Amino acid sequence: MPARRYRSKSYKQWLVRTPGRRAVSHYREKRANAARCASCGRPLGGVPWMRANELRSIPRSSRMPNRPFGGYLCLACTRQFIKETARA
Repeated sequence: MPARRYRSKSYKQWLVRTPGRRAVSHYREKRANAARCASCGRPLGGVPWMRANELRSIPRSSRMPNRPFGGYLCLACTRQFIKETARA
């Protein structure tokens, strides 16, 4: 039975063969998905692929682009939104 901390869906089970030819289970966290645009759903550029708790440990300047709606909308949707607000 795995340790209690590994009994969740956030961990993936890997079978690893030891030098003694025994197969043992190792547990690794799953890879995070890309951050997505709130409008069109496209993956955001400039935002690292990390889980939320890992993202908190890096500086804010490397978490998201330094522009309006950076880390929330993709570049195309940001352009479109700014144009629409200027025209209205």
